[in-house]
Amino acid sequence: MGAWALLLSLLMATARAQVCSVSDTIFEVPENTNRTEPLADVSVPAGQQVTLGPSSTPYAFRIQGTQLFLNVTPDYEENMMLEAHLECRSGGTVVTQLRVFVFVLDVNDNPPEFPFKVKVENVSEDTKVSTIVIPATGLEAQDRDQDDILFYTLQEVTPGASSFFSLVGTNLPSLRLDRRLDFDAQQSMNFLLLVRDTREENAEPSHTATASLILEVQPADLRPPWFLPCAYSDHHVCINAEYHGAVPTGHQLPGPLVLRPGPIHAVDGDQGINQQILYSIVRGQDGTFAIGADSGNLTMTRSVPSPKTFTLVVKGEQADRARYSVTWVKIEARNAAAGSPPYFAKSRYHGMVARGSGGGVEVKDATTPSLPLRVWAQDPDFPDLNSAITYRVTNNTDFRMEGETLLTAALLADEGVFYAEVEANNTVTAGTAHTVVEIQVLEWEEPTPPPASPSGGSTQTLKPGTSQPMPSGPSRTPQTSAQTGGGSTAGTPGSGEPGVGAAGDRRFSVVDMAALGGVLGALLLLALLALLILVHKHYGQWLKCCSGKAAERQPLSFDNEAFDAPQEANWAPAPRSSPGLTRAAPEPAEPPEPALPEPPSATTLRPASESLEVARDGGSPVAVRSILTKERRPEGGYKAVWFGEDIGAEADVVVLNTPASDAAGANDSGSEASSDEDADAGPHADDTPSTGSSYV
Repeated sequence: MGAWALLLSLLMATARAQVCSVSDTIFEVPENTNRTEPLADVSVPAGQQVTLGPSSTPYAFRIQGTQLFLNVTPDYEENMMLEAHLECRSGGTVVTQLRVFVFVLDVNDNPPEFPFKVKVENVSEDTKVSTIVIPATGLEAQDRDQDDILFYTLQEVTPGASSFFSLVGTNLPSLRLDRRLDFDAQQSMNFLLLVRDTREENAEPSHTATASLILEVQPADLRPPWFLPCAYSDHHVCINAEYHGAVPTGHQLPGPLVLRPGPIHAVDGDQGINQQILYSIVRGQDGTFAIGADSGNLTMTRSVPSPKTFTLVVKGEQADRARYSVTWVKIEARNAAAGSPPYFAKSRYHGMVARGSGGGVEVKDATTPSLPLRVWAQDPDFPDLNSAITYRVTNNTDFRMEGETLLTAALLADEGVFYAEVEANNTVTAGTAHTVVEIQVLEWEEPTPPPASPSGGSTQTLKPGTSQPMPSGPSRTPQTSAQTGGGSTAGTPGSGEPGVGAAGDRRFSVVDMAALGGVLGALLLLALLALLILVHKHYGQWLKCCSGKAAERQPLSFDNEAFDAPQEANWAPAPRSSPGLTRAAPEPAEPPEPALPEPPSATTLRPASESLEVARDGGSPVAVRSILTKERRPEGGYKAVWFGEDIGAEADVVVLNTPASDAAGANDSGSEASSDEDADAGPHADDTPSTGSSYV
């Protein structure tokens, strides 16, 4: 038995010595590893050679002598396993075949990748909360590293967008709606979608990728039409306007009625849909009024014989008949007085418009550039509510009236100042009124408009309780097309501006205005100098005499154009004063305006002995007393001026209070006294002022 075992071992050793062999046939190599040492040693019997067989991984191995080398840097994403097919040959015969396998180990060496750079997704405004807007398959990134786990993060780019959308999970990039959408508040939201192949940001190695996500909110038909101007109670409900107007009795107005706060106009509450609105009267109609289905213009179909108030319910309905809303229109029929002319609140209006504006551009109010300029007249019978007044520009073809709004009618290419006369015509009473509008054409950028109304126009939307100007847009008021285009005019009536010429051209350059101002300033200066010379020549001596006692001039007053009906001033005549003459008069309750001094004349420059005043009580003569004396007299009943003995002596003035009865008598008489009465008053003279007198 032992002999047989020994013989078998010898036979096997002999067989091994005649075939090729390797120590190991399976190897593991991490990817991206550049291995320079031999992969394996091949035992080759004498007389044989080892080569790579045809089934080996191309270019992956090489044999140098009896050693097997890895010829490439392995990449897991390209080949997860490399195979070496070894053949041992003796001459042309293959004696032995060996296979060596190299398994490539995966390493985190690739960043994740999104299948898109920018993804745009439309989301309807009426999408329910908690709805999955984009599934995970639409947002997942791909990572070539097989064992990597990806982590997602949604970062907002549009402020506040993260409150509307979120990801379902860190590893599940499904986009979910968390809050109700509002097309008017937020129409587009941008996000940055980030993915990382490690849980921790600072892990090594770690790779990230990003992509942009844009969500476009699509409007849904959620709101009914809104009558403008309306006031928002919140972002979803706008309180409709109510309209008021007035018509004259016994007359049928030819054009659309002028209503306050503006023409009947409704817009789709869903701004993005913006359905056309159709108008109709659903209540209060007796055949007197009709409304344009498309325009909303309210017109009269017949006259109203007697005063009456109409309350109409007007419906604004979307053209697709999906939604509607109603509002009230109150119209008063009033008696119209024949011949009652309208009037403008201002004699001149000031507007401004940007240079380069074409036709149909609103002229802005110069005091409030964000609002259009309103030029409107009032009628005594219809204050603030008058549908019988129409407007037109009479002398300038560059502008035209559309209702109460002034619009451009031509391209304004140059800077300057334009003047336009606006005529208001009461179609019932045939009364007219005129005013002037001064328009500055200048380089001016229109201010950023406030948030647009649902119509997308220039109508402003205000908070509840606030008023709003008429919305811009197609005219809903009668427009007269008669405008004077040719002819020559000497100037704009009521404008008082020089240089107003023909063909409606009212432009002045800045240089022209500056030159005109300089010339007028020089002429004014020369006129003032001439006036001062004349005053000094004729009144110099008198001014020197009275300069110490002249009343202080009151500051000049100016007219305020805001007064509609200025009251007449009650001018009371001021008493005159002459040298050496004083009149006894009651002290007024309020000091009168100081009178301008009169130049001295031969009448006033008379001797002091002749300057007397006669006091009479009830018309009966009394003792004549001199008002000039050299002695102090404390007696009551009159006022006197006492002078010192010496010319250079200091003057004492004694003002004696006058009893009520005497003062009244003195006031009524107003006659002059004789200087002879000085002697009669002598015995009563005293150096001590009487009780109740004032001593200066």
